[in-house]
Amino acid sequence: MFQAIVFDIGQTLIEYELPLNWSKLYRPAFENIANTYDYKFTEQHYQYANKVLTKYNTRINPRDYEVSSTHIFSEILSGMNIPIKDMKQVKDCFYSYFRRNASPFPEVEQTLKMLSAEGILLGTLSDVAYGMDNIYALEDIAPLRKYIDYPFTSNDVGYRKPCPKGLKMLSEKMKINISNIIFVGDEKKDMLCAIHAGAYPILINRENTIKNYGQSKEIHSFIELLDIIHEKNKAE
Repeated sequence: MFQAIVFDIGQTLIEYELPLNWSKLYRPAFENIANTYDYKFTEQHYQYANKVLTKYNTRINPRDYEVSSTHIFSEILSGMNIPIKDMKQVKDCFYSYFRRNASPFPEVEQTLKMLSAEGILLGTLSDVAYGMDNIYALEDIAPLRKYIDYPFTSNDVGYRKPCPKGLKMLSEKMKINISNIIFVGDEKKDMLCAIHAGAYPILINRENTIKNYGQSKEIHSFIELLDIIHEKNKAE
């Protein structure tokens, strides 16, 4: 019997206009920071920022463990002659640049409302980009927070997907057996995370392209989750 659903955030609950790999936008993001706060960056500064961010780009250099934004931006600021006291404003500007025009997919809020009304516990487990603090990462789901009982990111668990530790931690927090938890995501690492943890993997595929990631079910709209839960719980 399914008692809880955990969701990835980016491109699952929330639509972002920018690509998942931010590497081509490092320089425009720091040019925006320079213009906003009147920093004078040289070509060497931009190259240095690119080097550090590439090192922590998990699309290029995958890792299981999470690294904090403080660690990453301390390294960036020290090589760009930016005072450490400016870290917050630099992070604010950097993360905001990549989160422009983020909004929930049209059918998501209504589906979460209906699931919550049926007593299904809801949570999130999302990998953050470049150590993005939860204050930024969870701000994007602000319109949905009233339905989400356990808003988690890789910051909370210290590990990134497909490592299963985050889902196992949520299972313990929810006091629900992991086999009774659905995990919904849009990427292969989401499906592997669910499989390794023992949760039920559902792929959200809005592109209608062939994606064989080991998912138990594939949906094209969130509203389909209700039918899956009703079918499973009725059978039991």
